[in-house]
Amino acid sequence: MKAVCLLSGGLDSSTCLALARRDGFDCFALSFDYGQRHRVELEAAAHVAASLGAGEHRIIRFDLRQFGNSALTADVPVPKGRSAESMGGDIPVTYVPARNTIFLSFALAWAEVLEASGIFIGVNALDYSGYPDCRPEFIEAFERVANLATKAAVEGRTRMTLHTPLIRLSKAEIVKLAAELGLDFRLTHSCYDPDPGGRPCGACDSCLLRRKGFEEAGIVDPLPL
Repeated sequence: MKAVCLLSGGLDSSTCLALARRDGFDCFALSFDYGQRHRVELEAAAHVAASLGAGEHRIIRFDLRQFGNSALTADVPVPKGRSAESMGGDIPVTYVPARNTIFLSFALAWAEVLEASGIFIGVNALDYSGYPDCRPEFIEAFERVANLATKAAVEGRTRMTLHTPLIRLSKAEIVKLAAELGLDFRLTHSCYDPDPGGRPCGACDSCLLRRKGFEEAGIVDPLPL
């Protein structure tokens, strides 16, 4: 079984790749250099892909800074020190317009070429920062699109399935699962606003959610936050 796995190098996508490999998928990892301020994540993605034995790892390059309107792709400050309640409220400025739709479109194209029937994406609808493209409704809608828009599906050769094994897990449950799968946490990167040396800021939403997950899981994070 072949599957394309979206891989940012973060905790969730890395766990997703490890899970797909455990379940017997021949995985093709796909990452994106889209002008993000935390571009160091691509180094993490390469290390994770190699560590977990991905059949191939490709990085697609395009520039979402042309559109901006996000703290990750424009000169807008990344929010720091927000409470869990704040994170679950309004959609934050770190939301990148239509990012998962764009990423999944690339993954769908590669999957069709590979004659793969699955796409793995590490979206999460519980401990997350309020992004609309992490919700089950979005994933269900995109899966319908995938099976309407591809030659392989229309001809009945392949039915595309979007796998979201983490979507209803808490961050602590994801950390525990990753540990069970043997993921090397040292290879991952979660921070939205690392310093020039790539060290995490420890205060952005992603850093805080990661810390919360490890603390609640009772596991020591080997990365300094």
